[in-house]
Amino acid sequence: MAYSTTMLAWSVIEFGKFMGADLKHALDAIRWGSDYFLKATSIPGIVFAQVGDPYADHSCWQRPEDMDTPRTAYAVSRDHPASELSAEIAAALAASSIVFRKYHLAYASRLLRRAIMVFDFADKYRGSYNDSLGPWVCPFYCDFSGYQDELVWGAAWLLKATKRPYYLDYIDQNIHNLTNFAEFGWDSKDAGINVLLSKLLINNTSSDSKPFIFNAEKFVCAVLPESPSVSVKYSPGGLLFKPGGSNLQHTTAISFLFLVYAGYLKKTNTEIDCGGNVFASPTRLRQIARGQVDYILGSNPLNMSYMVGYGAKYPERIHHRASSLPSMDEYPPHVGCKEGSFYFESQNPNPNLLTGAVVGGPYLNDSYADHRADFVHSEPTTYINAPLVGVFAYFKSHSP
Repeated sequence: MAYSTTMLAWSVIEFGKFMGADLKHALDAIRWGSDYFLKATSIPGIVFAQVGDPYADHSCWQRPEDMDTPRTAYAVSRDHPASELSAEIAAALAASSIVFRKYHLAYASRLLRRAIMVFDFADKYRGSYNDSLGPWVCPFYCDFSGYQDELVWGAAWLLKATKRPYYLDYIDQNIHNLTNFAEFGWDSKDAGINVLLSKLLINNTSSDSKPFIFNAEKFVCAVLPESPSVSVKYSPGGLLFKPGGSNLQHTTAISFLFLVYAGYLKKTNTEIDCGGNVFASPTRLRQIARGQVDYILGSNPLNMSYMVGYGAKYPERIHHRASSLPSMDEYPPHVGCKEGSFYFESQNPNPNLLTGAVVGGPYLNDSYADHRADFVHSEPTTYINAPLVGVFAYFKSHSP
């Protein structure tokens, strides 16, 4: 949730000028998240990490209006820290503060003050929430990449929000802990850090920006299909693939970073030398991002849009409770925990369209089964959708 909020805020920072009337909706979505994080961090030394027992929630298939599973709240503290969670919340608050400076200065200042406080907590009391809350957050939401990347990510956003040298010094002292230069998503922030800082330090004439530029360019070359150092796979239809479930989370996040870095390359009038006489220009980066977005929206071997409600053909049996169960208007009686299983197992299309939701996506061979139980491919998530907001805004205003 914090990563999704950070990405929505970054989308507005980079591409808000292209959003038109939809900018208001983006701001509303960001504020919904930032308001929640203000509440979740309102007690100094405490960060609320999760509400609800994940085992109980996952065992039930119910409408949100019918949910009667425990709403247990789980928090982390000085004695039981969660640096990755706390630092990502700090990043979300700092990024959101930048967005709201134009519209609500007092609110933006409040967000920034809280971001500083939560980051200090994350850094001073270091530890993983796998250790503090492991029995309740794993196996569903485990952290697999450690918390060092989130600490640097949080510092990077605070540097952007405050311009304080302290945060640049902090980044310089901790950047050696980052080793996954080609990874970016809700769990690993490395590539995002390098892209963000390359652009942030664009006018810095010292050597401060060099490691970030170097690693950002390594990331680009690891994704570019014609690069000799490419480390990702592409489906026969051209969709980018990385290991793990919900593959479109990688596609959307990398497309976003490519667009942002293309802007950096254009400003500096540079190209990336990937070796083997392969050069990545701003135009090529945008072309890659555009190809991924077009695939998601239907330019693929199945002619299927992976965004629900968009195009003539899209997933109809998505792994989403409220979408798959009858609405309160259609069926007013309470649906119990296991009573919803009938709808989960049904082969019928979901009765309620979750318009705009992007699912996990197809298999590596470009096939898609459209099974509700196949959550790896049929489940929509906020962290898939969030990076697309800025990407869509850019391409809406820029023809191929």
